[in-house]
Amino acid sequence: MRRADRLFQIVQLIRGRRLSTAAFLAQRLEVSLRTIYRDVADLQHQGVPIEGEAGVGYRLGAGFELPPLMFTQAEADALVIAARVAQSWLDSGLALDMESALGKILSVLTPQARVAAQAQALFAPGSGLDARTQDTLRALREAAHGRRMVQLAYLDLEDQPSARRVRPLACLYWGKVWTLSAWCELREDFRTFRVDRIHQCEVLDATFRHEPGKTLADLMRRVQCESLQ
Repeated sequence: MRRADRLFQIVQLIRGRRLSTAAFLAQRLEVSLRTIYRDVADLQHQGVPIEGEAGVGYRLGAGFELPPLMFTQAEADALVIAARVAQSWLDSGLALDMESALGKILSVLTPQARVAAQAQALFAPGSGLDARTQDTLRALREAAHGRRMVQLAYLDLEDQPSARRVRPLACLYWGKVWTLSAWCELREDFRTFRVDRIHQCEVLDATFRHEPGKTLADLMRRVQCESLQ
């Protein structure tokens, strides 16, 4: 990587995070800590408002803007491929947003780069989710974002029905299958539901707030602890 490109990447990495340590930057750019310290000092001398210091971390001062970016060919190829896969396995709302975003990405490429990106020989034919699962996934995603309670009619893997009132926390994609991680009011514990086995999904007006022991972070800590046992 040319030094000019590395300096640009340092600014990009710092602006994208609340605080970036020199160790993080060195690892991402595959250079030494000494190189990072020198590059950051040079950027500061050139007027880039990087705040912080070695051993603490860096952040970018407010109001600093970079000119519009141009994607490299490899970046454009990766974005097109990711969009193709995502459009088959997202809900209808996100799929439309992805199509719009992909159009904007292609529009800023040179004609040669656009043709090369669209010629990538990797596709995700058809829709991976049926219409009902797409609608359910969208409702759950929006409910989790808005912290709204959800009433579910669920059929487990043994075809046993149950009605659940849950706090939707996150939707997880496992490769062909989406699941909902939630706090179940009935079981008073975390539960996982396959989205394609949710037969009815009603997003309620009632909202929930994060309570200790019932959050996504609490669930992730539990999973991590169980994996270490």
